[in-house]
This record gives sequence, C-alpha cells and structure tokens, in this order.
Amino acid sequence: MRMVDLIEKKKLGGELSEEEIRFIVNGFTKGEIPDYQVSAFLMAVCFNHMTGDETFFLTDAMRKSGDVLDLSGISGVKVDKHSSGGVGDKTTLTLSPIVSSLGIPVAKMSGRGLGHTGGTIDKLESYPGFVTSIPEDRFIKQVNDIGICVAGQTKNLAPADKKLYALRDITATVAEPSLIASSIMSKKLSSGADAIVLDVKVGDGAFMKTVEEARHLAKIMVKLGKDAGKKTTAVLTSMEEPLGNAVGNILEVREAYESLKGNGPKDFMEVVYTLGTEMLILSGKYDTPESAKAAMEEVVENGSAAKKYEEWIIAQGGDPEIARDPEKFDHAKNALEIKAGQDGYVGSIKASDVGHAVMSLGGGRATKDDVIDLTVGTVLQKKVGDNVSSEDTIAVLYGNDEEKMRAAAEEIRNSYKIVGDAVPAPELILDIIR
Repeated sequence: MRMVDLIEKKKLGGELSEEEIRFIVNGFTKGEIPDYQVSAFLMAVCFNHMTGDETFFLTDAMRKSGDVLDLSGISGVKVDKHSSGGVGDKTTLTLSPIVSSLGIPVAKMSGRGLGHTGGTIDKLESYPGFVTSIPEDRFIKQVNDIGICVAGQTKNLAPADKKLYALRDITATVAEPSLIASSIMSKKLSSGADAIVLDVKVGDGAFMKTVEEARHLAKIMVKLGKDAGKKTTAVLTSMEEPLGNAVGNILEVREAYESLKGNGPKDFMEVVYTLGTEMLILSGKYDTPESAKAAMEEVVENGSAAKKYEEWIIAQGGDPEIARDPEKFDHAKNALEIKAGQDGYVGSIKASDVGHAVMSLGGGRATKDDVIDLTVGTVLQKKVGDNVSSEDTIAVLYGNDEEKMRAAAEEIRNSYKIVGDAVPAPELILDIIR
C-alpha cells in the first residue's frame, strides 16, 4: 500500500476502506508518512468530504492510536459531557457536581483553552494546589469515593488526533465537518464513558456559525457515538453573546460556584439544566425531562450540589478556604466600568469580541505555550434584551495593565449594539439531536 495512491484515490472522489484509513493514521502517528503527504490527503478530504463509514474508520483509528481508558472499575453509568467551546462557558464546573450529587458518577477528561475560548482545566487550576494530572488508578478511586473527578487529558490519549489537528491548523483544513467530528469523538470515545452528551455551540463566539452547520456536525457525531456503541445526544446552544455574565478564569469559577448556591445567571442555568437533563436521562436514572430538572433544582436549592463542588475541589488538592469562599481568590489590581453611552436596548453582544478583549488582557492563549493571567476578565452587567440608559454600566473590566485595559474596554464597548426598540432575549436551546 502506498500513500500516494491513497491521496490520488481520495482526490478523485473514491471511498477509502478501513484498512487504508488505518494505514494512513498509524503511518502518520509513527512518523512513517511525512507531513506533506498527509496535508495533501487532508485537502482532498476537504474538497471531496468523507462518507459516514470513512468518518467512523478515521475516528476509530485515532481512538485506538493511544490509550483507551477502562472505567469499568467505576460503578454506575458514566455519562460524559463535551462542549465545542465558547465565551463564558463554565458549564462543566456547575453541571458536574449537580449530576454527581444525584448519584451519577462524573469521570471526565477536559482540555485547556486556546484563543478566545476558555478551557476547563485552566479554570480549575485557578485554585492553588489543584491537581489535573492524575494517574488512572487514582482517578477511578476518587470517582468511586466521592462521585466526581475532572482531569486533564493524558498525553497518550488519541495521539493521532493531536498530530493531525496540529497539521490541520497550519494547512487550512480545520473546518471540514468529518475531520472536526472525528477529532472530537476520537477523544470522547477514548475517555471510557458509557454515554455522551455533546454541547455544540452555534454563533458568533463559536466555531460553527450557523444552525445548519452545527446541526450537520452534531448528526455526524451522534452517529459516530451510536456506531461505537455509546448512547449519544447533541444539544445545539447559542453562542451569539457570552454565556452567563463572567468571562475570564477566576471570574468564571466564582460565577460557577455562586450558581450552585442558587445565584446563577438565568441564561447560564438554562444551558446547565438542559445538558444535565440529557445526562440524567442517558444514565437511566430518570425517565422524563421534568423529573430530571426537578431533581437538579432540588440539589441546588438544598445546598448538596455546592457541598459536592467543595468536596471535589479539595479532593484534587485545591485550597480548602478558597473552595468554600471564592472571594479569597486573587483579584486583578484594577477595575474599570464601561458605560452604555446611549439610551435604548441591548440589541446584540458580539461574543467573539468580548473573548478577544479578555484574551488581550492575558486571559487566554494565542499559542499553547502562553501563560494565562487567571485574574483578568470582565463581568457583563447588561445582556441582550436589557433596557439601558447612557450612564448605565454595561460591563466591568478587571485587569493588571491600564493601557491594555483601555484598549480592551473599547473593544467590549464596541461589541455592544444599542438599539431603539425593545428586543427579546435570545433563544438559547436551538435543537436537540438524539
């Protein structure tokens, strides 16, 4: 078998077999097939796409290229949740202890942020001492002991995907749906969960800009999960404006904890409860969305979800005092109020601009080696649909460099569009694909 023949076959619109795709993945992972040939293959895929079978073969080959976690030592149905990333998306931090406090084990691998979208692992490392690199035996023991553990992805989890993604990033081949789906699902299927809920973000602050694009991607991923023997559901959620009010690592962690005490922003909790409902139903413990949501609301109201959160943070080495009182986190040196500048209603907030503003303060990474300033960010005071007067504060910016703050404040101010007529709050749950 020769790589040049497989490139030619795909270039002409042919369908590759499982053996041929496995040859490509294994050869590239081992360094036996050079970057330039795989780049040509990826471009051929972008032009001619992949069939459902090809996408599954690619996903399975990448999944088997490294470690596949065995979570059979954890009792109960393990349900994982994956988000395609967004601005202000701290959902895992609030959702995981809610689900865990209802007796459903949460054994989750999460990633770091890159660009204007934040990463769960970075947010958790806001807690001094919090450990995200955890051996498999300790990971399983913690889930059995307290019902929850969230760790960073192991270095040998789907290594073929890491190599392929790095190549896609520099060859303009990221956006092909079959490649996106196989990248996400190869990691999820390697993580050992029994069922998977996918939060597919849609809109300005997300990778998928339209509902049609997101729905197409979601259907591919749900089928990949089903073909791999996993119950899989995808929820399409809006990312036209930031989710919740806080954007920035420590600020988001504080909001996530406050949400567990019943003080969560309405839009954020709607997404949390919708994703949680799907997780609880897939676990088999709840039969209806109504019973699942009622159970989640109860553990928030009675405080058991917040206690589970504190127990989780402390179990992974996080500072106990800060776990119980997020006001003890480090704070940015400076705060700057941003005014509306005119009367009217908030017609839209460009999520990507808010994310880039926070990134410019040091709150995100341009490259994977960048060091994040965990204290910086913004808290939005007004969201889409709110009535404002010219002197109202629409957002408060937190930073440690006054010059950078002035530029970021202008970007956030420009991200707001104030209109004369009242507008409804945006629809958040756009579709559910089971």
